[in-house]
Amino acid sequence: MNVYDVIKRPIITEGSTKLAAELNQYTFEVDLRANKIQIKDAIERIFEVDVIKVATLIVPPKRGRRGRKEYMRSPAWKKAIVTLPKGQTIGLFNL
Repeated sequence: MNVYDVIKRPIITEGSTKLAAELNQYTFEVDLRANKIQIKDAIERIFEVDVIKVATLIVPPKRGRRGRKEYMRSPAWKKAIVTLPKGQTIGLFNL
């Protein structure tokens, strides 16, 4: 898997901005098949930073209802929270 296939997009929300400012942790949406080693390698190669730790979690799909019928509003996706050492930042989050 190519490094640009592993990382799909950065997640820039109020909570992720707070994590970046206080704990130097950055949040990304990644491919469901990617493991922690591939995520770490992709972040280090794309943004040229050192990665200390990678935490991953799978966000479950959102379900909706119309009457008695259920449907999927959004599919499941994988989130990665990447911890960097002090003094290193990813400029994409510092807008």
